This record gives sequence, structure tokens and C-alpha cells, in this order.
Amino acid sequence: MEKALIIGSSGGIGRALVAVLEARGVAVTGLSRSGDGLDVTDEASVEAALGLLTGPYDLIFVVTGVLEIDGAEPEKTIKALSAQAMMDQFRLNAVGPALVMKHGLRLLPRDRRAVFAAMSARVGSIGDNSLGGWYSYRTAKAALNQVIHTGAVELGRTHKQAICVTMHPGTVATKFTEKYAGRHKTVPPEEAAQNLLRVLDGLTTDQTGGFFDWAGKEVPW
Repeated sequence: MEKALIIGSSGGIGRALVAVLEARGVAVTGLSRSGDGLDVTDEASVEAALGLLTGPYDLIFVVTGVLEIDGAEPEKTIKALSAQAMMDQFRLNAVGPALVMKHGLRLLPRDRRAVFAAMSARVGSIGDNSLGGWYSYRTAKAALNQVIHTGAVELGRTHKQAICVTMHPGTVATKFTEKYAGRHKTVPPEEAAQNLLRVLDGLTTDQTGGFFDWAGKEVPW
């Protein structure tokens, strides 16, 4: 890997990915809302930011996302559902990565292996959902999984060596999770970054369109 693009590089995992990749000697471009004014929910912002880049990038990794937007916490019951909160989650966690894909695929090489990845979450798995709750976040991540799976089909027609996947990082010790980690074992962002990159390094074109966790295990849809 020579060049990588990290979308969401100011977050805990994003910063760690940049650091780990740079330590490998990879030339990393990082974009974020706080650092660069990139708003992934605004197509004009995405188009402008990515339009300045030339690539090609061997890895494009979208690691944007939050559990709370404007103070709306994950719902414990359907009675707590808010249309606004659900739409906000969809805009950030599904529409945002879709817009990055729309304007970013041109930055992937066609003549060699390349990876487009987006950060999902195990709670976005329908098959793995036995606890309920978290309606807005769950459904937004499930929608993201569909976007990436569908994008993998299209990407495979033009980029024969490309791999397009969603990833579950585990429970990472960041501001993102500090209120919700509970009894779950957490790992530092640096360890999570190493785990994610190790999995991405080992994926093959036969696995494009899939949903994988930090250990490389496929997560059910």
C-alpha cells in the first residue's frame, strides 16, 4: 500500500489509522469535519473536498459516525423514536458514506488491488440482533451495509481487483463509546486500527461486498 485516504481522520479510530499507516510508510490523506470542514451529509461539501484529490489511493476508509446527534441517545424503546433523530442517523451513517463512494470511486486504481471500506457496527446486523433497541443507529448501519454491498457489485465491473466492505471495529475506547461500553471489553484506538488494517490486508476479491469484524470473521446481515 502506497497511498490511503481516511475520511473522518479527526476521530479516535481515524487518528489511530492515520498514525499506524504513516508508521508503515504509507502516504496518508486525512479529511474530517473539524479539520477540513468536510460535511459528509452535504454532497456539495463531499464533491468539493474529493474533487481536489488526484489519487490513486490503494485504500479509502470512511470512519465517520456517531451514536448521538444533537443529544438524541440510542432508543431503549420504540416509544422514544424520533423522526428527526432517525433521519439524522441516516444522513450521517448511510448517506454520508454513500456520497463518499459516489465521488471517491474515481480515486481508486483500476490496474491493481484497492480497498474501499466503511465503518459499520455489529448492531447493524439484523441476524445478530437479539437485544432490540437502538432503532435509529441500527437501521442506519444496516442501510450502510446495503449501500456498500451494492457498491461492491458495481465496482467489480470496472475495478476487477477492488474490494469493497464494511467493518465492525469492536468496542473501542473513544468518546464515541464511553457512555455505552458498559461491561464490554474495550481496546485502545491504536489496537483497533491495527486489527482493522490486518483484516483489510488479508481480504481477497472473493470477499468483496462482505461485512467483517476486527478479527476477520464475517458478520451476518
